[in-house]
Amino acid sequence: AKLEEGYSIRAVAAQFEINKNTIVEWKKRIEIKKTRVRKPSKINDDALREDVEKYPDAYQYERAARFNCGVSSIGAALKRLNITVKKRR
Repeated sequence: AKLEEGYSIRAVAAQFEINKNTIVEWKKRIEIKKTRVRKPSKINDDALREDVEKYPDAYQYERAARFNCGVSSIGAALKRLNITVKKRR
């Protein structure tokens, strides 16, 4: 905020009693933050919900085989949909 008001990096560093390099690094970190562009999921959300309803006791590797993807992709999709599937004992 002080930098936006026109204060120099040295003046701000002196005021807060920190090294000027700290402010430079903070400034870089703020400027670089951008949202990551991700490719869309290979797994259709509605199809996965149906699969969970149809096969509630299926293992993730079985779902992965049905959806032709990796087990970690199934796990990530289930997490994204807030679906927790625990095996009954």
